[in-house]
Amino acid sequence: MEKTRTIAQPRRQSTARSRRAASLSVLAGALCLSGSAVLVKLAGVDPSTTAVLRCAIACAFLVPLALWERRRRGAASRTATLWAVVAGIALGVDYAAWTASIYHVGAGISTVLVNVQVIVLPALAFAFDGERPPRRFLLAVPAMGAGIVMVGGIGAGAGTGGDRVVSGTVLGVLAGVGYAVYLYLTRRGNRASPGKTVQSLAWATLSAAITAALLAPFGSGLDITGISARSWLLLLLLAVLGQVIAWMFINTGSAELAPSTTAALLLVHPILALALAAAVLAERPQPTQLVGAVLVVTGVAVAGNAVPGAVALLPRGKRGAGR
Repeated sequence: MEKTRTIAQPRRQSTARSRRAASLSVLAGALCLSGSAVLVKLAGVDPSTTAVLRCAIACAFLVPLALWERRRRGAASRTATLWAVVAGIALGVDYAAWTASIYHVGAGISTVLVNVQVIVLPALAFAFDGERPPRRFLLAVPAMGAGIVMVGGIGAGAGTGGDRVVSGTVLGVLAGVGYAVYLYLTRRGNRASPGKTVQSLAWATLSAAITAALLAPFGSGLDITGISARSWLLLLLLAVLGQVIAWMFINTGSAELAPSTTAALLLVHPILALALAAAVLAERPQPTQLVGAVLVVTGVAVAGNAVPGAVALLPRGKRGAGR
């Protein structure tokens, strides 16, 4: 009996450390993503071109890294590669819609809107994998949903006008659905072929670039002429920080966490984006939008997944059910 306890204790500690490391990895990715909308706005390149170039530039960095990973750890399975390609289609839709929404409702607000993923991702995992989200998460969904609607500024006069606010909000929510599908499929792919994160990310990014290019004629079109050296530099920073580094962190960590935990941890990203947009771009959200942001954060706190005392960061004995 004593021997069983001494074996089980290190195993529990190892699991706790693994989940804590995974949570910190997702948070690091969220921090890298938080400046993406500001970089898009500062670059000043049309939305469709930005969505394509973000992924195309990232591929130039990811392909050599993927080949290095392949030599070191072996090739990713066909199943993982297929999941990555399909996930990339969702990511391409996300980027095309989200980049356009930035020019309708602003960098900070568009980033908060895309985080409708916090509701969609756990719903996908429940519908297809039977993973029940924690009860506290379900109780928090109405607050988070109301917060996202308020942050969208509908009826508050945000952005440049009522019609643009509505269209920007719709685009932001559409992007959030694509975002959630990408996270869900990536999690599946990484579990099908553990340790092959870079290969999967490279395939997904290439797929996203192609998808965004195919969608470009329905948006602002694709035009790489006349882009200034400063804009190219900002797009390079967007690709490296917001695509390569951010998603390597997120994809690695999300494979170890419950979908509701990943979704909630990523809500750190839009709150930071609001602050950056205010500081760098002088975007000033309406009072209603700020109330919405508070509701979103409160919802996360109730869910117990993304603030001090969060499920993934607590010792085992203090965790709630739901994993």
